Amino acid sequence: MTSTGDSEREQRAELLRSELAAVVVRDERAEGWRKAVETVPRHRFTPGFYLPADKPSPRGFTWWEPVTAELDPQRWLTAAYTNQTLVTQLDGDEPDWHKPEPQDGGSPTSSSTLPSLVLRMWEDADLAEGQDILEIGTGTGYSTALACERYGSDAVTSVEVDDHRVEQAAGALYGLGYTPDLAVADGLYGYWPSAPFDRIVAACSVRTIPRTWIAQMRPGGKILTTLGGWQFGSGRTLLTVHADGTADGPLLPGTVSFMLARPHQAPGTGNPAHWTSLLADAHPATTGHHLDWLTAATEEAFFTRFLVQSALPTSQITTVNGTTLLIDIATGSVAELTPDGDRLRVRQAGPARLWDRAAEVLDAHTAAGHPGPEGFRLTVDAKGQYLQHPTMPAIRIG
Repeated sequence: MTSTGDSEREQRAELLRSELAAVVVRDERAEGWRKAVETVPRHRFTPGFYLPADKPSPRGFTWWEPVTAELDPQRWLTAAYTNQTLVTQLDGDEPDWHKPEPQDGGSPTSSSTLPSLVLRMWEDADLAEGQDILEIGTGTGYSTALACERYGSDAVTSVEVDDHRVEQAAGALYGLGYTPDLAVADGLYGYWPSAPFDRIVAACSVRTIPRTWIAQMRPGGKILTTLGGWQFGSGRTLLTVHADGTADGPLLPGTVSFMLARPHQAPGTGNPAHWTSLLADAHPATTGHHLDWLTAATEEAFFTRFLVQSALPTSQITTVNGTTLLIDIATGSVAELTPDGDRLRVRQAGPARLWDRAAEVLDAHTAAGHPGPEGFRLTVDAKGQYLQHPTMPAIRIG
């Protein structure tokens, strides 16, 4: 029997879904998703989540407040239908949403992505009726439900590495009558039991395109994913897979960021004092560059950082006593980057001259007129994976 409170909640949720659809379906390209957004109850996929609190964290990190229907039903339902990302897990630890606790710090490891970005991803994948779709990263299952509502459950396979996430998503999906193929699996291996696919859409970032994805595609199929890395840069690509096992496609415009696939996340860098000690005998040199590409919060700087990151795929950024370090644990190399007026003073040590390679990319990008992502293509063939631009040297990634 449905209680009066439950009935009122569902009526309120229906109204909020209509309002959400008006916000996220804003152009003709996404119009086909309107019914799906108005139909799929996002709150059923987010029984609990964290929101950043306004109050300061005692340790200087983000203070995360849990939000559930039991704690604050109005805030919970309203947030579920706000166009925002809802963090559902921190540091890989599954919360007990029956008695959740605030968290002082922690890195999000699972979330319900903001609905406008979910629609953008599905639209950018160039989906059509009759295609077999593999979603990498089920998460809460909300994006999976939208695809099932639009194209039918039989078209959708979704895999997730976290068994707790799959269990929660499966309960919500099946409870609403959606029956996609779901599996606990490492998405970097695709999902052979349901292959071949016409589309692979990744709700996480990868450092390089997994060869297994290409192997599981029908010729002419497309892969939509975000390329990420350890310098917090990212770029999206839509690859077309060819019969000979190669793939190529453009980088897409705009700035989109997803969490890295867990096996692709950065390893620890160890003791910062070790890296600074390597620089003891290094001679500083003032360069013609500055730190904007690394520190500015602009789309151009973000993409420039992505290009440098692609050329230095095993390097990481860290800060020690206010100084920026590029660290490469694979080669034991380090570069110290310090502002010097409007320029940059650099010291570097180790077999891989990290700054020299970064400067090559920065110089080439400047000489080409600072082209954005839409000027680049990614090619994957037997020789490797390359970012290519008509007036820049190719950048091998991975």
